Amino acid sequence: IEAKSSLTSTFIWGKPQEPTATLPNIFPYKLGADTRSTLINNMYVVNSLSKDVPNEMEMSDIDLLRFALAHPNDEVKARQALKKTIKWRQTAGKHIVNAAREAFAEATANNGEVDKDVLLRYAPHADIINKYITSKAVITTSTEEGDLVRVIRPSIIDDKKLMDHATVEQVCEYFLYFNELHNIMANKRSKTTGRLCTMIVANDSSGTRRPPDGRFSKALTLNADLSESLYPSLTGPTMILNMPLPGVALAKSLLPKKTRERVVFKKAPVLASLMELTPLEKDMSIKALFLGEVKDLLASCDLSS
Repeated sequence: IEAKSSLTSTFIWGKPQEPTATLPNIFPYKLGADTRSTLINNMYVVNSLSKDVPNEMEMSDIDLLRFALAHPNDEVKARQALKKTIKWRQTAGKHIVNAAREAFAEATANNGEVDKDVLLRYAPHADIINKYITSKAVITTSTEEGDLVRVIRPSIIDDKKLMDHATVEQVCEYFLYFNELHNIMANKRSKTTGRLCTMIVANDSSGTRRPPDGRFSKALTLNADLSESLYPSLTGPTMILNMPLPGVALAKSLLPKKTRERVVFKKAPVLASLMELTPLEKDMSIKALFLGEVKDLLASCDLSS
């Protein structure tokens, strides 16, 4: 599927080393939080926010809960953020929201199994962008507990050729579409499993030998900034993996502030050993090893459920 969304805009080349950075405890809820109890704890604010949602717009209690969680001590800010999102969904983002809803319905029509080809076909500007962004470089999988894991390896994307054929706005819309899909999936899982689902982002620096195309960086940064406001409390830990130690400080300085607060820099040997990301979808043994690696990384940051 995905893409959060919180994609970093800087990738440094060289030999990976073990960073010492750790992730602060800044999330509005711990991974694995109980959906029902979290809704009960925020019931007043969720009910209040629901009055601002137009009758013709579909926004569930879990959608509204994420706004409440993003602003735990300020209902006014939660309402302001919600209103901005509603306006976007009615105007500039309407075609993205509609495409994602139609894609998800068609892609899950067969016993709930997700047909990823359908999701790719509905993506904005798919005829241009799908040639350059494939499952070799970007995939979405799930942990055993049900959280989404979005993995991207930018070194496999020919970003210069991509940006020669697509605009910054088109690439941003493409990633926002997948964020909308992830939001749909996460909220449905949160309701059916009773466990508040989040998205973990794993940005793999393996194989990076040069800085990204500036236009591609701009598109990713724009997407990250918009996603923070449009999909609050959806993205949890953002892991930048296998980055050389000298690049960590520079990467931090170029990330959006809210993204920077939840970023952790780590080594991921299993991920680094792969020539491309498709085995994470097709080889169950490799997928299991990688998800075990993710679990260990989260545990090292005291973020595991």
